[in-house]
Amino acid sequence: MSMQYEAAIVYLQQNRLGQWVHNKTIQKAVESSRIAPETKEYLKTLKRKTVTAKKTQNSVL
Repeated sequence: MSMQYEAAIVYLQQNRLGQWVHNKTIQKAVESSRIAPETKEYLKTLKRKTVTAKKTQNSVL
């Protein structure tokens, strides 16, 4: 990400990656010492919320 920021940011902005890969990419960039603090703050705003499916209770008859 630090070497090809312009190419990588397009994938994050357009949500082209799966949720796990998307968020992991942001996490790794934020942990990197090569990324500027301002860029890290922007990347944090692109993080996707985790959506979990509701569990249904199956009643036994």
